[in-house]
Amino acid sequence: MAQRQNSDKDPSIELFIKAGHDGENVGNCPFCQRLFMVLWLKGVKFTVTTVDMRKKPAELKDLAPGTNPPFLLYNGTLKTDFIKIEEFLEQTLAPPRYPHLSPLNKESFDVGADIFAKFSAFIKNSPNNAFQEKNLLREFKRLDDYLNSPLPEEIDHNSRETITVSGRKFLDGDHLTLADCNLLPKLHVIRVAAKKYCDFDIPAQFTGVWRYLQNAYEREEFKQTCPADIEIEKAYFTVASKRK
Repeated sequence: MAQRQNSDKDPSIELFIKAGHDGENVGNCPFCQRLFMVLWLKGVKFTVTTVDMRKKPAELKDLAPGTNPPFLLYNGTLKTDFIKIEEFLEQTLAPPRYPHLSPLNKESFDVGADIFAKFSAFIKNSPNNAFQEKNLLREFKRLDDYLNSPLPEEIDHNSRETITVSGRKFLDGDHLTLADCNLLPKLHVIRVAAKKYCDFDIPAQFTGVWRYLQNAYEREEFKQTCPADIEIEKAYFTVASKRK
């Protein structure tokens, strides 16, 4: 169980996420980590409860019957759709008290939309996955191009110097946004599982992607919400063992 501190007037928030193989620690679930990061970045007080999916406690069965994590209790009201939960938190935990996390640029959300699906096809078809690897690398190239291209906010039209390569830390600038909360947990899974079962590394030539990941791993909101590598490896063991 984890807790973030703020004032006594914060709402009562409890986030339920998937537990790891030990039934207690954080398990492999990019959607759970996404909401964990959102709440942490909001700076609101909240608690986190890990749910052992093998023996879901009776009280949770009564609370959210037929529902798998992540789900949320907000002032006693159950919320179960993670996308709607994210939208609710962004609208409800708003300025001036809490920061907005929506990206300024729509493409910051769109650029990594297909990368996880391409990874899933890649790992399922290994070792005969040259076609799927090509598709995955194409998505990484698209992401890398975006991360290396200056955003409109980085361009000073009054300056004589022309910025040709972006130096920003994250998708939409130097601050983590909802776009990062969505993409970073998936990139972490890809990095760990693809290396373990396909001996695949994100190519070093994708300097923008690596700059992005290195900056992300320096942030507590991301690093401390990541599942351990062993959780990801266990989660993909069955997928890997069924490969052709």
